[in-house]
Amino acid sequence: MSSLTIRRIIVWVLSMILGVAAAYGIITIGFDSLPYWDSIPLIGWLFGGIETPQGVTLDEYGMMYFLFTAIPIGFVFVIWLDAFMDTRILPD
Repeated sequence: MSSLTIRRIIVWVLSMILGVAAAYGIITIGFDSLPYWDSIPLIGWLFGGIETPQGVTLDEYGMMYFLFTAIPIGFVFVIWLDAFMDTRILPD
């Protein structure tokens, strides 16, 4: 395999791992921390009605919904890692 192919495989694998980790953090930690963002003016106005933390587990969220959240976030990481690692997955 060429160096470019190896870098492309690394980009895809690393991006999907980061996408899963980011989605897991958003679902389990991010949802739970929404009430604490009340002190930030615009965000506090958007989420001002949330009084108590509503932590969500992956079982409650659902595995299909989790995949539909993690894969697009992984694609965002593909875009950035493609630019930094110069794998030319996306056209210029």
